[in-house]
Amino acid sequence: MSLREYVRKRRFADTPEPEDDAAARRAPRSGRRPIFVVQLHHARARHFDFRLEADGALKSWAVPKGPSLRAGEKRLAMQVEDHPLSYASFEGEIPEGNYGAGHVMVFDHGVWACDGDPLEGIAAGKLDFELHGETLQGAFKLVRTRMRGGKPSWLLLKREDAFARDADADDFVPPELGGTGRLLGSRPAAEAGTSKGRGTRGTKATGKAPARAAKKAARRRTQDWHAQALAIEGARDRPLPAGFRPQLCGLRETPPRGDDWLHEVKWDGYRMLVDLDDGVARLRSRNDLDWSEDFPDIRQAIEALPVRSGRFDGELVALDAQGRSDFSALQRTLDGTARTPLRYLMFDMPALEDVDLTRAPLIERKRLLEALLAHDGSEALAFSQHVVGHGEEVFAASAKQALEGIICKRVGAGYTQGRGSDWVKVKHTNTDEFVVVGYSAPKGARQGFGALLMAQVVDGVPRYVGRVGTGYDDRTIKALMQRLKPLEQREPSVVLPGHLPAAKRGVTWVRPELVAEVAFRGWAKEGLLRQASFQRLREDKDVADLGLRTERGDESVDISHPERVVFPEDGITKGDVAAYYRAVAAHLLPELVNRPLSLIRCPDGAAGTCFFQKHHASKLGDRVGAIPIEEKGGDREDYLYVDGLPAVMQLVQMNTLEFHPWGARIDDPEHPDRIVFDLDPGAGVGWKDIVAAAREIRSRLREAGLESFVRLSGGKGVHVVVPLDRRADWDETKAFCGAFARAMAAQAPERYLAVASKAKRPGRIFIDWLRNGRGATSVTNWSLRARPGAPVAMPIRWDELGRTRSGADYTLARALRRAQTLKADPWEGIATLKQGLPRFGE
Repeated sequence: MSLREYVRKRRFADTPEPEDDAAARRAPRSGRRPIFVVQLHHARARHFDFRLEADGALKSWAVPKGPSLRAGEKRLAMQVEDHPLSYASFEGEIPEGNYGAGHVMVFDHGVWACDGDPLEGIAAGKLDFELHGETLQGAFKLVRTRMRGGKPSWLLLKREDAFARDADADDFVPPELGGTGRLLGSRPAAEAGTSKGRGTRGTKATGKAPARAAKKAARRRTQDWHAQALAIEGARDRPLPAGFRPQLCGLRETPPRGDDWLHEVKWDGYRMLVDLDDGVARLRSRNDLDWSEDFPDIRQAIEALPVRSGRFDGELVALDAQGRSDFSALQRTLDGTARTPLRYLMFDMPALEDVDLTRAPLIERKRLLEALLAHDGSEALAFSQHVVGHGEEVFAASAKQALEGIICKRVGAGYTQGRGSDWVKVKHTNTDEFVVVGYSAPKGARQGFGALLMAQVVDGVPRYVGRVGTGYDDRTIKALMQRLKPLEQREPSVVLPGHLPAAKRGVTWVRPELVAEVAFRGWAKEGLLRQASFQRLREDKDVADLGLRTERGDESVDISHPERVVFPEDGITKGDVAAYYRAVAAHLLPELVNRPLSLIRCPDGAAGTCFFQKHHASKLGDRVGAIPIEEKGGDREDYLYVDGLPAVMQLVQMNTLEFHPWGARIDDPEHPDRIVFDLDPGAGVGWKDIVAAAREIRSRLREAGLESFVRLSGGKGVHVVVPLDRRADWDETKAFCGAFARAMAAQAPERYLAVASKAKRPGRIFIDWLRNGRGATSVTNWSLRARPGAPVAMPIRWDELGRTRSGADYTLARALRRAQTLKADPWEGIATLKQGLPRFGE
């Protein structure tokens, strides 16, 4: 059968039926389960059309009496031509004179699955499968007969299971449409024990009094859950809007200690979010694909809970016999080639019954969620259990159970939409997610491709990290090629290292749109993956989740009053400042994005009153991020951060001139990845003395096993910057920096100071190590300074330092010229250099 036969039989100018949607057939339906539809067709002979999605079309059978729900009862099914996928939603009148003239209506629809390739089953004449619809549920079978005739004839029958019942299709059709109407409004789920209370939509009440009593009882339940939610500390009596964003995890090598943390299994599945409003559930992927129709059993179970509204967070998984999540089984079930039961493991509840719980302690949200799920009678939902404290023991136990790792969450934290520091993942296996940027030609007997080319997103930019040539079977390669072909392009969209020329023979470049999970054994010295093996595509993530920046968005930021002069001595306007930050964005953003950030804002220009701002405010712009951070007094305040150029431009619009990030990232603000020694000269200190001091500090740091980088501060001095591996916390880091500065001052007291004493400053250099405390900041690379001349904080190579004349050697104009001609990053390698903090005594 083919769609050519469907097209041949129809005159589309005369019939409302959809044409062959060839484009839809070519477009991969990744992450979506195959659909089925049953349509009641009042043609010359009334019948039901039974259709299963396979191979980009609807495989179709005409069933005269309709499907039976009685176990073992056979119904004749005549195979007809394939129909396009768009036919699944077709309802209406096919005019007289056209093939199949008569009325068509959708009787039931949903998703289906079988074990193995459905095309092989159809070719063999035997197809065992499951339906997940509103009326037709559970196991069915199609068997081809030996009857002779023009069309292949099959038998459709229901298998024995919990959904079998004394009914057939016409019992769900009203008499005016030729049915009996005997079970109109009833669903098999009610007899299977999966519908509870108000969740049985469409069930007719037998009288007004019972209906009123049911409504009154439902109202009482709603009020009770509302009261329980409102009683939690931090709860707010207001709804949380639908479409909330998921809280995301940072990554740690070891689990945090203490009873301030709870620990859960890291489930290997797909993140799923649920908005329940007025008893109707919408299921969403983490990148906001609508999954409501793909998982009807989960949707029905959510809707059957004894609440009317809620916001839920969890993981969609397929569990093996030992209760472990099996991602391979999940993928096969999603593409319809396996029938593994899927479960929604729920681990958080940001809102319930119009009560916003995002500021309530996690442990209280989980207790309420567990109590709610005690009312679930289905097998589709489950509560994700946790252990408070004992992180190291839980992590060790997860290894013995061959689990991927654990998720650690602060017990008393609220629910932060986006990335924060309150959730971290700790993994046993060395895996990470990369962007697919190309593929190489196959060799030998392999078809499709030889290896995928991967890029790691580093501060918003994709950087090539090597090839992944293992981990694929023929089926995976075929599926990947379907995804890769539409993305092909001539030029790479990735930063290539010098040892890999851009015009590499046998390489096909693709647009960076696919995210792959890869297992590997560390990094080679060239910055490439070692012994990498493909694990899977992450259908639930897109490249934005990895931090890949795009240019879209910054053009929509309006810069008001671009003519206003900001640097009066130089005639530089607000528009010039905006143009500068756009021009240097590729250099500015790597050291700026996704870090808690302080600003220097100058509403009246650099010569007027400027002020320091570190807390988030909505007026800064909708692209400017907020991260809650605990302050000294124990309160949590929203600090600001940027994730790309649009946010930077919104801050420029709000008169920001300088950007001062923390030495830590928002995914783990308690563990720095940068330390800075600011060489601040006193009166009488010459520039050559500052250069010599910077070089000496570099030498002493090397003796301690630390490589460093140098930046002109845009002021009087120089910054020596050291990358760290984020193992040490702020107290340890600050202690090391203080001890290092004091040791330098003790060794050469006539040259250096380790205390900020103005009286002792003349003739000496203050090694300012105080910028390495929690909450302290330092100006970032390529940031303007709010000073006469519009100087810029400029990263340089160590061999460039001797050719500079001052810390303010680069003005806005000179920085623009450098940005246009710079061939290599002067701080190349800082993003991948991982250095542990040495022990350093006083």
